[in-house]
Amino acid sequence: MRENFSFYLLGERAAVMQFCSDQIEVNCQRLIWGIVQRLRGMACCIDIVPGMNNLTAIFDPQQHDPQAMLETLQTLADNTDPLIFQTREMHIPVSYGGAYGPDLAVVAQHAQMSVTEVVALHNSASYLVYFLGFQPGFAYLGGLPPSLATPRRSDPRLQVAAGSVGIGGNQTGVYPAASPGGWQLIGRTTLSLFNPQHAPPTLLQPGDLVRFIVERIDE
Repeated sequence: MRENFSFYLLGERAAVMQFCSDQIEVNCQRLIWGIVQRLRGMACCIDIVPGMNNLTAIFDPQQHDPQAMLETLQTLADNTDPLIFQTREMHIPVSYGGAYGPDLAVVAQHAQMSVTEVVALHNSASYLVYFLGFQPGFAYLGGLPPSLATPRRSDPRLQVAAGSVGIGGNQTGVYPAASPGGWQLIGRTTLSLFNPQHAPPTLLQPGDLVRFIVERIDE
């Protein structure tokens, strides 16, 4: 499997494992999940950051030789089985369009579809949670139908409401909290994706399957 990845140092404190393709690959991500689990058991990293098609291992260079960390990642890539979680199917109710999804018409125009067709296609797919990032509870999802892929906004919003469902490039996702953002907003959910009082605090976890459910459509 090593031949499918490049390995390099990022400064003197981080080693990176990068999949040699821009395509979202499920088996690649499952291997990354497996390596993260093994690295945590080895206790050789200050932090481990799984991303889409990549993994960054942050370490103390006073305790671990950088070249040895690269070799560790290479060895793990060759000797780790892809990790398959016990899948949960999570349903997220969404109000599409109108004030909840002001960019729904933009996505429809880009896809050369009607608003109704966009909504039907968006909620017909199953989405896999690849990893959490950007903000607590924000899940990067794979599985967006290719015809719905839409470029991010050229002028990001200074404030996106919590629960907003958006499309950015070939991904879709939900903003757990209000924040700036440049994704095309197509709807909103009232479901809470992050609550620090809960254990775990994030509703979605890597490996979950997500389905969006239509609550209403405002054109």
